[in-house]
Amino acid sequence: MIEKMNGFATFWSWLPLSWIAASAAAQTLPVLRVPYCQDFPFAEGQVSDRWQAFPEYELKMLDGDSRKPRTHFRIAYSDTGIYVQFTGDEWTISTEARADFEDLFLGDVYEVFLQPDPATPLYLEYEVNARGHELVLLVPNIGGRFMGWTPWKYTGDRKVRKNSWVAENPSGQAPLTWHAELFFPYTLFRPLCQSKPAKGTVWKGNFYRIDYDTGNRVKWAWTPINVSFHEFAKYGTLIFD
Repeated sequence: MIEKMNGFATFWSWLPLSWIAASAAAQTLPVLRVPYCQDFPFAEGQVSDRWQAFPEYELKMLDGDSRKPRTHFRIAYSDTGIYVQFTGDEWTISTEARADFEDLFLGDVYEVFLQPDPATPLYLEYEVNARGHELVLLVPNIGGRFMGWTPWKYTGDRKVRKNSWVAENPSGQAPLTWHAELFFPYTLFRPLCQSKPAKGTVWKGNFYRIDYDTGNRVKWAWTPINVSFHEFAKYGTLIFD
């Protein structure tokens, strides 16, 4: 079974990109090309200038919010891991979480879902709030039934590097801007991913935001879902350049 799944993943990796894009478009699923970059550091409370070199993608708001807050993300990969950056309009920090691995999704969060092998219903779920708290889960999703497990051991070079904060508007007026910079080391994905993806490798994934400022849960997604963030069949395609 493992050999068959690995073979399927290899099959995906050499399919013509035009075929992948056409197939995804037929299902109204987005496709993005992940650019390569050199590793770079994060500076607390500051957005790295390196992000300006990467394309920006907008998250679609799935629920009503009269303020029309906007949220964008960027993604890139290096020899050691995957970089993701979020920027979003923010009025209030709405969360009761005070520590890592609490139920962050009950408050304002950015979320990253990455599925290294499109043939295997197993993916990483990562959440971060504006206070820098995180929730890290490995999720097996079999027949629509899923349960998140925390990585073992989540220490040292397996930990996600993060930089999350809310910045004042230069005008002094609302909205504020919530920034988050994230770095996912390949070591965290083992054995799903052993090292840097080869050029042309295909992953699946989705990017989300949840906000509770209005008292109701407002959701955003890169590729829209119907009910659950765990609808992995609707994840978009990530092609590593």
